[in-house]
Amino acid sequence: MSTRPSLRTAHLSRRNLLQLLGAGSGALLAAGALSACAPSTGSAGGSGAASDDGTKDFAFTGWSLNEASTKDSLQAMLDTYAGANGAKITTASYPYNDYLNQVLLQLRGGTLTGAVQVDVAWLATLAATGKLVDLGAQAGGGYTEAALGMAKVKGTQYGLPWTTAGIGLIGNSEMLTKAGVTAAPKTIDEFEQALRALKGLGGGVVPWAAMTKVDQLKDFIAWMWAFGSPVVQDGKIVVGDDASIAALTWYKKLYDEKLIAPDVNRFDARALFAQGKVGFYEDAVAGRGAVTKAAADKQLGDKLQPIARPVRTAGDKPRNLAWGHAIAVVQGNGAAAAAKFAATVTSDPKYTGEWFAKAGLPPATTTGLAAGEVQADTFVTAFTTAIGANAEPDPFWAYPQFAQIEQALATQVQAALVGKASPKDALTTAREQMQALAK
Repeated sequence: MSTRPSLRTAHLSRRNLLQLLGAGSGALLAAGALSACAPSTGSAGGSGAASDDGTKDFAFTGWSLNEASTKDSLQAMLDTYAGANGAKITTASYPYNDYLNQVLLQLRGGTLTGAVQVDVAWLATLAATGKLVDLGAQAGGGYTEAALGMAKVKGTQYGLPWTTAGIGLIGNSEMLTKAGVTAAPKTIDEFEQALRALKGLGGGVVPWAAMTKVDQLKDFIAWMWAFGSPVVQDGKIVVGDDASIAALTWYKKLYDEKLIAPDVNRFDARALFAQGKVGFYEDAVAGRGAVTKAAADKQLGDKLQPIARPVRTAGDKPRNLAWGHAIAVVQGNGAAAAAKFAATVTSDPKYTGEWFAKAGLPPATTTGLAAGEVQADTFVTAFTTAIGANAEPDPFWAYPQFAQIEQALATQVQAALVGKASPKDALTTAREQMQALAK
């Protein structure tokens, strides 16, 4: 059976957890600095496949054991697995905003082993310690190609995807209909027309609650993609190219015309959307819970409309920033048993179905996504099709200092929005700062 030592009493509320899951956390800045002290291996490194030491016992570390809405259901899953496999699972947890720092400290100190729940954004930072196991041999569980890609670092499968999707546009279908927008905008021009139609409704409506605060302006990366910028090309940061300047010029135009609002982050956007004051905002699939819980309109969940990111030219492929959780395995005692657990929990329909039912997070396998309970959830299926299927890893995740790199970009994007610098000058400054951090 599994055993669980007493957890730390401090924990995040669901609202704050969802806020963090939808975007980067300020806590990652400290984590990025810490990871810079990790031993240099020339590339992300690990120990290869998990070696079988003959034990069935292993440790599991996860922030979901610290969150009130998921800890009991996750513990029940661990108990079920332990009983079915004659294993003893020792568990530990930390609040999400402390989690990466704690895991890095324990990895560097050699005190962390077994399976570890990770945000896919952290994998490169953790792999840079050289302590993660290559899970390529366990990756045959029917995972979607996009999900597997999110859990790789430089081609190595350092995690098995547990739930994956992306961060993309969500519309209020009722408000869009009132504004005369009868079809989801497919191009940036159509999207802009929809925003103007929403503004015409008056009554304090915010057409698009886009990110305009520094803490979550990383969303702008996907809009640079939409305008044709590679953002990172051949290992070189190319922010400040013509396409990214065009993207920021467009973003500022919308800002100046009050089609987007100042000083908005994910939490603010969710609150405004829950009040029925927003036509579009961007979020991860987990944001539905926060929005519907806060809404006075108990039917708001039925009005959430996931929309493929508009593209510059009709026929272009939409691109969204990836979002998701994975399970990684650390070298040491029980690594083989932990790898087996990671593969089972993330791909076996028994476990993925239970996790979806309890946490509302879509599976990362084709079989899991095709399950009746998932298909019956119209929001999740629409989100997976419109957003998750076109999600790609943040190009800066490959750098241990990714959080600082993204903050440098966000700071300069905001400077352009408020008129402190031209889009060209702002992105040129950002590129210089970002490239220095990437060395």
